[in-house]
Amino acid sequence: MSLPNDIPVTTELVSEHGLKPEEYDRFVNLIGREPTITELGIVSAMWNEHCSYKSSKKWLKTLPVTGERVVHGPGENAGVVDIGDGQVAVFKMESHNHPSYIEPYQGAATGVGGILRDVFTMGARPIAALNALRFGSPNHPKTRHLVAGVVAGIGGYGNSFGVPTVGGEVNFHPRYNGNILVNAMAIGLADANGIFLSEAKGVGLPVVYLGAKTGRDGIHGATMASAQFADDADEKRPTVQVGDPFTEKCLLEACLELMASGAVIAIQDMGAAGLTCSAVEMGAKGNLGIELNLDNVPCREDGMTAYEMMLSESQERMLMVLRPDKQAEAEEIFSKWGLDFAIVGKTTDDLRFRIFHGGTEVADLPIKELGDEAPEYDRPWTQPAPPKPLADSDIPRPNDYTEAVLKVISAPDMCSKQWVWQQYDYLIQSNTAAGPGGDAAIIRIDGTGKALAACTDVVPRYVDADPYEGGKQAVAECWRNLTTVGAEPLAITDNLNFGNPERPEIMGTLVKAIEGIGEACRALDFPVVSGNVSLYNETNGQAILPTPAIGGIGLISDLGKRCSLDFKTDGDVILLVGGHGSHLGQSMYLREVHGLEGGAPPPVDLEKERRHGDFVRQLIKDDRITAAHDISDGGLAASLADMVLASGKGAKIELPASNPHIALFAEDQARYVVTCPPGQATGLIAEAEAEGIPVPKIGTVTGSGLIVMGSATISITMLRKAHEGWFPAFMDG
Repeated sequence: MSLPNDIPVTTELVSEHGLKPEEYDRFVNLIGREPTITELGIVSAMWNEHCSYKSSKKWLKTLPVTGERVVHGPGENAGVVDIGDGQVAVFKMESHNHPSYIEPYQGAATGVGGILRDVFTMGARPIAALNALRFGSPNHPKTRHLVAGVVAGIGGYGNSFGVPTVGGEVNFHPRYNGNILVNAMAIGLADANGIFLSEAKGVGLPVVYLGAKTGRDGIHGATMASAQFADDADEKRPTVQVGDPFTEKCLLEACLELMASGAVIAIQDMGAAGLTCSAVEMGAKGNLGIELNLDNVPCREDGMTAYEMMLSESQERMLMVLRPDKQAEAEEIFSKWGLDFAIVGKTTDDLRFRIFHGGTEVADLPIKELGDEAPEYDRPWTQPAPPKPLADSDIPRPNDYTEAVLKVISAPDMCSKQWVWQQYDYLIQSNTAAGPGGDAAIIRIDGTGKALAACTDVVPRYVDADPYEGGKQAVAECWRNLTTVGAEPLAITDNLNFGNPERPEIMGTLVKAIEGIGEACRALDFPVVSGNVSLYNETNGQAILPTPAIGGIGLISDLGKRCSLDFKTDGDVILLVGGHGSHLGQSMYLREVHGLEGGAPPPVDLEKERRHGDFVRQLIKDDRITAAHDISDGGLAASLADMVLASGKGAKIELPASNPHIALFAEDQARYVVTCPPGQATGLIAEAEAEGIPVPKIGTVTGSGLIVMGSATISITMLRKAHEGWFPAFMDG
């Protein structure tokens, strides 16, 4: 949308900018007059859902955001946690859902670029990236195209920038047919005394534009991300940003060099809503005004209007408040890296956001009120209906246990995602101790014996059936996956992907999911330090599955003590921490073997999660177990298959004779498969029982396949063919 500076604001224009009549009236009352078109564009960006969180803010305030290791919680570009020895980890997850559906390569690529900037804006060097991807039914005509484009975009940007993409998840469901999800996460390392914030300080100081030139790509990107789709998604392609990872790599190096020089007072990434949000946030946080002269903004296209410059979401750009005495040094650094450096404004003491273009004032707004007075809704919501319970007759035994196991592990959600992660460089920087394919990725911390572990988790069908339990489970599974590699879980970032919050049933799902997330975080001492909310994820009234993705990080104090899921030695005893399960509602078995999605998800007992997880982590620390893997999707059968395939060693398992299908496929929580040397099993089991933790012996590492006594004998060749065959065949058409 290209609009001249002096075009009159009409009712139609207000509607096109996503503002409701009452919101526009609120803005007019705030400034005491009709706005200019540039001011309308600014407020439409600042007050849309993507930037203001106007529907979710009330509920986000209930989440636990502090903890012993938390340095900076939500409110900055990324969260910061203390990892000891004068170092911090900086991390965040964000969505690029709508852009990735419209233009999958650039949408996914710029999602990666944006989250990397959030991390290095804080002064941290990115050391790892992860992602959480959701696509429609494999049978949908667009799915293969979207998968190929998104994966290529993530790999193309991350590989070129030089950050290892070490983990994530990929799911398929018809509810994502018209609105896929691309959630990108990044982790960085910084010195504890080297964190940079976005709060401007000092009056009359230069406001500096850094990085790439401004173009017309991405205008109204944030507004588009706050609107539901209809049948016109392809028409929104011009709102998708275009990324250049090589420019971003130069921007990273220039910013870190500039930060080390002592020149930076405040710095802010130009992400959603570009120059608008970055300038307003810097000024408002510092209780200062900002004055911009757009004539000085480096543009790559001729004749750009003030409206276009303020709303452009061109990538690889930063805004900074600079120490005046360091201006020449700063400019020299950016010139060396081939990047633009321009003084585009100054800080003021009048708390106004004033913008000039062509010698004319095109905007004069109260800077703090742009954020503080944004609408905050307590939207009506309805209590989610409890899921209909399953009758025993709804869950028959399988006709063939071997076929059932193979069906579960070959399902699109359960199969190997090697086709995906082989397109990512997960070894670049040479610090990846464990990459994709395990419970959590592990990244060494240079110069120490320590490492960070990271993973992303959520089971959307659980959240759809019971948002409260599903929210708890997403956090608990993330906590378990960090635990199984021997990491102390530190904190999470979240990405709350939901449909239209103006529908009470959708809002109720969001409210209860946040409640469940909060309860789990408190029980597990696993605070939320950053995140993103993505609403209006629906097309023609069909909402996505509610998908509150959780990204967690943990600390491994001694890398030599890390654990993995592969069996190590023939004869090792296989133990089941937490005991046999009994819950098949919402299970993969039910869906893949019997074609049903029904019942309640497994309930999450957070006291058990804490007790069982702490027990497993101590076993790892004491070198008493040789392998560990949590139980989640697909139950015990899927976990054992993973362990067999990762090691090339077989397992002989004995299950309760009465209902072996329940023991094999139940998805009860707070459970782990672990192995230990035979001589240690009895003592370990006794210690667990003394702590109230059931740990039955279920088998032995032996042979060349998965043998379930009395039910199934499946060779490693059969398991591998089933597990690794689906994705390449799907992508080959």
